[in-house]
Amino acid sequence: MTTNIAPPTAGLVRTEDASLKSAGNASRGKRPRSDWRWALLFIFPSAVGFIAFYAWPLIRGIYLSFTSYNILQPPQWIGLQNYKDLASDGTFWNSLLVTIEYVVVNIGTQTILALVIAVIMERLTRSLFIRIALVFPWLVPNVAIGILSLFMLDRTVGIVNHALTTVHLPPQDFYQDPHWAIITVALVNTWRNVGYTALLLFAGIQLIPRGLYEAASLDGASEWALFRRITMPLLRPILALVLTVSMIGSFQIFDTVSVVYTQQPIPAAYVLYYYVYQAAFSEGRMGYASAIAVVLLIITAVLTFVQLRLLRASESDLA
Repeated sequence: MTTNIAPPTAGLVRTEDASLKSAGNASRGKRPRSDWRWALLFIFPSAVGFIAFYAWPLIRGIYLSFTSYNILQPPQWIGLQNYKDLASDGTFWNSLLVTIEYVVVNIGTQTILALVIAVIMERLTRSLFIRIALVFPWLVPNVAIGILSLFMLDRTVGIVNHALTTVHLPPQDFYQDPHWAIITVALVNTWRNVGYTALLLFAGIQLIPRGLYEAASLDGASEWALFRRITMPLLRPILALVLTVSMIGSFQIFDTVSVVYTQQPIPAAYVLYYYVYQAAFSEGRMGYASAIAVVLLIITAVLTFVQLRLLRASESDLA
């Protein structure tokens, strides 16, 4: 007769399995620990700042755009009258066209130069000194940049006009010439921001796998083909972010214009934000200025949405 004798460890195994099951049941019976209170605690300071300095002023500004308000008297509801006045306001349409021209020139030159610089840095050097030198102008306030550009572009003593006369070209009055005024403002701000934009694009290029370039090079691809077929498609999400942020910032151009033109700017440099400032604080038409700001908000939001959709910013070709 054969007798099956269980090994001495069988009981221990069954006991251990039972204890693990009971522990699992006990843990499932307990409520999971939640960190939402700590999350709210950390978010609270930023939330307060957002509500106080962004959400509430936005709501207040939209309300004031439907009123006649000049600080000295309480707002009086006038409905859509401010927006009707905007439709026939020649100064508003001129400032909008000037702002759009500034955005096109600034974003176009800034993006192209930043791409060139980022690719050159990737191919030739990754020096920390060069990266610091690129970002240094971005650290300088726009007010200082405006004052500096006034001296550099001065018709009489400016270094730029001195260089023009050296090569037998006539000196230019850049900021006062209707054909060059807003282009000059745009190029000055391009010089200030192009280094920072190039660093963002350079960081995006670093995320592209090196093996893709090596494989394409082995197949005989040229530098232009590498840039067009690999760099640009895989850099698209970063480029979409850079273009969106740059566009929003460009529509808010004010400080350079206000510093360069100590009095009222010439019509060719009369940007939309300056018109908001003048209507609100020089003329006391707070309601009308709020209506201009709301229109600018709508334009920026629509352009941002269209830009993100066209560039498919939420998708990546690396997936």
